[in-house]
Amino acid sequence: MEKALLELRRDLINHGDEAKRKRNADFFPGIKTYGLKNEAVHRLSREYFINVKDRSRLHVFELCEELWKSGYIEESFVACNWSYAVRKQIEETDIKIFERWVDKYVTNWASCDTFCNHTVGEPVMKFRSWTSDLKRWAKSKNRWLKRGAAVSLIIPARKGLFLEEIFAIAETVLTDKDDMVQKGYGWMLKEASKEHQGEIYDFVIAHKSVMPRTALRYAIEKMPPDMKTEAMKK
Repeated sequence: MEKALLELRRDLINHGDEAKRKRNADFFPGIKTYGLKNEAVHRLSREYFINVKDRSRLHVFELCEELWKSGYIEESFVACNWSYAVRKQIEETDIKIFERWVDKYVTNWASCDTFCNHTVGEPVMKFRSWTSDLKRWAKSKNRWLKRGAAVSLIIPARKGLFLEEIFAIAETVLTDKDDMVQKGYGWMLKEASKEHQGEIYDFVIAHKSVMPRTALRYAIEKMPPDMKTEAMKK
């Protein structure tokens, strides 16, 4: 295995804290964790990326996949950081690689959001064809692909982009019973409301009879009080 990964893992182990490990395990039941704070993970990620920054994006992706495979949440964050670090090299076909990672390796909302917000969410503004893939993710049986479909459009939504695609994804997962999916698409609608408040409000009003309250509350969070009150009426 690449020396950089071996040394990174050694440092992750050495910097782990038992109390933090227990807190992480309680917060994300069932995950593997070394017990590091996020800032420590990101610092080590930056330090070790120096050793691989001159490699091709595909070589970096191979290392990222090894990190994902470990199942450790800290290693997933490093994989997110490294794949984002080579974002300028990303090609349109790479969405297939990213879909495999989410499908096979993502096991918690933090890894899902860190990866999809940035490594997927920025290039999608360059590769609009990716929105077709995201709409397909929304139809998946995998909860993280469904959440990823929504949270990948968070950054574009803040810029007022992809409103049609945002509504399409929201409609696909509208009545999903999984709270991770509900929170994901509710968050997407909330971010879109910053540039398209009227359109998002109309969408919520039109669907509030079937829209889970969790998703609805997220979607209207940044709206004026009178809009919130009307949207929350039974």
